Amino acid sequence: MGKIEESVEFIRGKTDLKPRVALILGSGLGSLADEIEGVSIPYEEIPHFPVPKVPGHKGNLVMGELEGKKVVAMQGRCHYYEGYSLEEITYPVRVMKELGAAILMVTNAGGGINKDFKPGDLMLITDHINFMGGNPLRGRRKFIDMTFTYDKNLIELTERIAKDQGIEIKKGVYIAVPGPNYETPSEIKAFEKLGADAVGMSTVPEVIVAKSLGMRVLGISCITNMAAGILKKPLSHKEVIETTKKVETKFKKLVREIITKIQLTS
Repeated sequence: MGKIEESVEFIRGKTDLKPRVALILGSGLGSLADEIEGVSIPYEEIPHFPVPKVPGHKGNLVMGELEGKKVVAMQGRCHYYEGYSLEEITYPVRVMKELGAAILMVTNAGGGINKDFKPGDLMLITDHINFMGGNPLRGRRKFIDMTFTYDKNLIELTERIAKDQGIEIKKGVYIAVPGPNYETPSEIKAFEKLGADAVGMSTVPEVIVAKSLGMRVLGISCITNMAAGILKKPLSHKEVIETTKKVETKFKKLVREIITKIQLTS
């Protein structure tokens, strides 16, 4: 039995629910998982699952129902900068796909590069730039088209819901860097010239793997701070967590409505 099969077998020993939507809840956004009616399994109990060590990432896999849909949610994620390989941090995506998930909704905390953004904004990811120096598919010899990585229909659905809820939602390109240090002002200037609107240390590896598995992807960044050099002040992880707390209610309301209206194919 392979590693993925071992993880899936363990999880199915806790619940026979077959999720259709997978959620990855990023820095400070994990409280939505507490509203899922089902079971919560600590990562450290699941065979081969990586365990996060960063504040704001609880480290539970939650399976159950949310807004009438069967979902699996990662309450926190692991990062490349923690010392894990890109293959290790994307392992849970493969497990969630094997459990039955066809759609991946991924969230993160990002630094705003686009000067039209402000802390507390939500940004729909329309495309990404992989600046992490590696790829989770390395060694698999599989060529994946990334032209339409972020699902157009899911983006349009989210825009309609945000408008109905009175939420001003941004759209843009997310660039992923290895971390753990924040970027220099010169790096941010370079990323702006590359076409990036927000920067972070996650998401892209998981999305690459989800795309390779044929999953539909929706990505949402919470702009928690302006990136280095945009404002004349230093950056801190404390600011990231404080901002996500401020937008938590707005974020959860948006995601719950997306799940309500999302169309699942058999």
